[in-house]
Amino acid sequence: MKKLRKVLAILFAAVLCLPILSGCHGRQEQAAFTVPEEFDTSRDYEITFWAKNDTNKIQTEIYRQAIEGFQELYPNITVNLRLYTDYGDIYNDVITNISTNTTPNVCITYPDHIATYLTGDNVVVPLDELMENDRYGLSGSDLLFDGPKESEIVPQFLEECMIGNHYYALPYMRSTEACYINKTYVEELGYTLPDTLTWDFIWEVSEAATQKNADGTYMLNGQEVMIPFIYKSTDNMMIQMLRQLDAGYSTNSGEVQIFNDTTENILYTIADHAATGAFSTFKISGYPANFLNAGQCVFAIDSTAGATWMGCDAPLVDISQDAITQFETEVMPIPQYDPENPKMISQGPSLCIFNKEDPQEVLASWLFTQYLLTNQVQIAYSETEGYVPVTLAAQESDEYQDYLSRAGEDNNTYYDVKIKAAEILLEHADDTFVTPVFNGSASLRNAAGELIEDVTKSVRRNETVDQAYMENLYSNVTSLYHLDENSALSGQPADLGPLPVTAKILLGALVGVWILILLYLAVSKLRK
Repeated sequence: MKKLRKVLAILFAAVLCLPILSGCHGRQEQAAFTVPEEFDTSRDYEITFWAKNDTNKIQTEIYRQAIEGFQELYPNITVNLRLYTDYGDIYNDVITNISTNTTPNVCITYPDHIATYLTGDNVVVPLDELMENDRYGLSGSDLLFDGPKESEIVPQFLEECMIGNHYYALPYMRSTEACYINKTYVEELGYTLPDTLTWDFIWEVSEAATQKNADGTYMLNGQEVMIPFIYKSTDNMMIQMLRQLDAGYSTNSGEVQIFNDTTENILYTIADHAATGAFSTFKISGYPANFLNAGQCVFAIDSTAGATWMGCDAPLVDISQDAITQFETEVMPIPQYDPENPKMISQGPSLCIFNKEDPQEVLASWLFTQYLLTNQVQIAYSETEGYVPVTLAAQESDEYQDYLSRAGEDNNTYYDVKIKAAEILLEHADDTFVTPVFNGSASLRNAAGELIEDVTKSVRRNETVDQAYMENLYSNVTSLYHLDENSALSGQPADLGPLPVTAKILLGALVGVWILILLYLAVSKLRK
């Protein structure tokens, strides 16, 4: 019986230790990538590149030129381009293709999305060893092009690509948000734009613009339509308001803090101005640029990357020329609660590489990814919209500085609104922030925007927005985005799906040991 007791004790201790050794349930630690000693140029490689493009044909041409330039240097690497109109579509297709091992080699994406990709087993390549490799890393000796050094990538932008303790992406382009203003209307209403926009100023002017004539048309534009203030990305709106007020959104570990008193006060303010018709959103009313250009909007907040659609002289417009009104366009940083301490979000696409069985294929993908950070690609792409290059080498180059200095020379390449929008980020890089990245952060971001969208819709339907409404709203949004199903989002250890088979076996073994112990104790008691 003593032998049995010893065996049971050893088994019990062993089973208790095993779950600890295998307890990294949730985000998978991706295996470190071992860089081949040499790139095999005797073989041919075919890699796929998934990229996002709206209707800007110039961007499409830049992608194609980049691929052609790269293939001239590496004729044994064929790059197949697949274009999407929305980052969400790229995300959904990657998730679908993970299960069939048909992910692209390289794709443009966001860190929030990569965090979800990392729940798979070695899906995304950690870039640390690739970046540091002497021959093929950043500015490596064997590269056939002049790529940037790690120190030449803007530190804030590179930091955004670190998830946990590893880099899982490289920044491609960066932007922030800007407020595009019909300055003519602001002055006609008797106001002067301040040096720094504040939320109080935005709300006051927007309310003044809602005044109507006796026939129902608006006094400001003489039209039947006027939405003084339109925000395109309401998730960014809520996130930035909370950060400016030093209120909770989420922790780095994934604890949700958004359902707080500050959020509630923000929503009450938005409800008040939505009720008067002073405020609306892109999802509810339509694209802000269209209203701005038609003289039906005073303040339109959108990404600096959307600057080519903003203003009566914009090179890209989605309304007919006869619908465009003439006005002076001003571009300013988003409104602030504390003008002395401005805070604005940093955003923009990054490049991640997906793991493949052949390390040479991964290396080929890495070479192409680096090529997209060369000056010629970075500057050419940034000139298409209000994006900013992610490397200091490109930003400080004579070519880019010349581009910035020529604002207003024409309404295409040197469109002044576009260049002013880019300069906002260049001048306020130290005032930008990023949101925490974890599995579920994309859902939390969507939930932040949903709060504003729902409140705005409700007041337009003449619903009462009070304490009971807020409690119900919080509950509905939590359920809609499954914030209560992922315990990491409420400050508890993450539950990121069903347990692995090995974990189930270990737990079963633990239960079995306990049963044996109980049986042993029962038999011993009966014998006594």
